[in-house]
Amino acid sequence: MAILLQGLVLLVSGMGIVFLFLALLVWVMNRSAAIVPRFNHILPDDEPKKKTRPAAKAAGDDETALIAIAIAAARARAA
Repeated sequence: MAILLQGLVLLVSGMGIVFLFLALLVWVMNRSAAIVPRFNHILPDDEPKKKTRPAAKAAGDDETALIAIAIAAARARAA
């Protein structure tokens, strides 16, 4: 019976320490969330850069011609 009582004391004390640590952690996070905006002017967020797309290529560009030549060469070798 004494072993069960020691186990129960250990369980309650361990859970109490973890609870206190987590409560302290929540308190520190809330305090830092209140303090940090005061110093936001030191390191402001960067403005998001606008993404630009390259100009679309014409339908009859060199890439299409190269693909057609490669297909024709492959068919000529196969025949």
